[in-house]
Amino acid sequence: MTVSACSRKSVHPGEAPGPDLEEVDGTWHVRDAAMVREVLRSKDGTTQAGFTSESVSTSRLRQPILFADGEEHRTQRSRIARFFAPRVVSDRYRDMMGQRVDSLLSAAGREITLDDLAMEYSVSVAAEVIGLTNSSTAGLSRRLENLFDQPGYDHTTSGGGRSRLTRVLARLTGASPLIPFYLFDVRPAVRARRRTPSEDVITHLIGEGYKGVEIMIECLTYGAAGMVTTREFICMATWHFLGAPALRQRYLVAGEKERLAILGEILRLEPVVGHLYRRTTRDLQVGGRVIPAGALMDLHVRDANADEDVVGESPLELCPGRDIATGYGPEVISFGDGAHKCPGNALAIQETDILMQRLLAMDLTVVSEPTMTWDDLITGYRLRNFRLIVGPQAATHE
Repeated sequence: MTVSACSRKSVHPGEAPGPDLEEVDGTWHVRDAAMVREVLRSKDGTTQAGFTSESVSTSRLRQPILFADGEEHRTQRSRIARFFAPRVVSDRYRDMMGQRVDSLLSAAGREITLDDLAMEYSVSVAAEVIGLTNSSTAGLSRRLENLFDQPGYDHTTSGGGRSRLTRVLARLTGASPLIPFYLFDVRPAVRARRRTPSEDVITHLIGEGYKGVEIMIECLTYGAAGMVTTREFICMATWHFLGAPALRQRYLVAGEKERLAILGEILRLEPVVGHLYRRTTRDLQVGGRVIPAGALMDLHVRDANADEDVVGESPLELCPGRDIATGYGPEVISFGDGAHKCPGNALAIQETDILMQRLLAMDLTVVSEPTMTWDDLITGYRLRNFRLIVGPQAATHE
């Protein structure tokens, strides 16, 4: 299939094209796909430097999986892999996803605010896998939004580019929502699983001897990856499909393999996380140059995903059916690579596919296209107020 649709929508106003590899004010910027992958796959050559990992102290606690590196990280990943394996996702959660979509679309009626629906859906799915099922989905969604509503953050500057006052405020605004999240979501789930273990991440963490606060931190990690980012991708994919009737029609008649490849191409073009950050632990050779130990590396995912050596011509156009270079998936670097590659990639794509099949089959009119803003913490886009009307008279809705 070679249906050509529209161009990239997530163009960050502060980004400009640059060389494949350059050092600017002590930060090494990498835009070449092969080099980005080489850095991410460098065993024990770098450590996590994104997602505020270098400014959050967890010295008295176990390192959360998002921040851990080396053997500790590999051990954690191997032990939770069974919850996110593609076959497990399909066998265990497919029916549940379909039921959630049907319920949410039925409850929405004719007027759908897609970003709200996508948040409730992605939260309910991730909560099932994690084990956060002893509180209401609506309440969990609200508390997670409060947790991730943080001041701006610049990974390339000391203190994240925040003033002393802003850092204090960030700690307060970040810490205060943790209390209701722990009391209303995490603690009830932990207590329930101590009584009756289940096949989910929280039960696994209890078995590993994690403390309550350590379980909460891990839940936040999976919450960010499995809920917030999937919400944005659902909105972005829908935006593309509704703007490209031929692509939408092709998707609706395609088999699963082709549908997932189409979604992968959308994600390649519109990665939710635009940059990944790593800190070198030793001198690292990249692209014929030596990156010194202790250097911060800014890996440009959007640029890597548009590398013509990997994706071919017209890299900023949505073109399902591309001949992607060997060794890359259709999404290229959108889920990361190496030790920290997103473990929930199969879950995110499948839950998006199940929603898309049902949503795109409906008679939809766009009332308002989404407003795009940017999240500095994950260097990704936010799409809000994406309003749709369902029904044959939708075009006359005022």
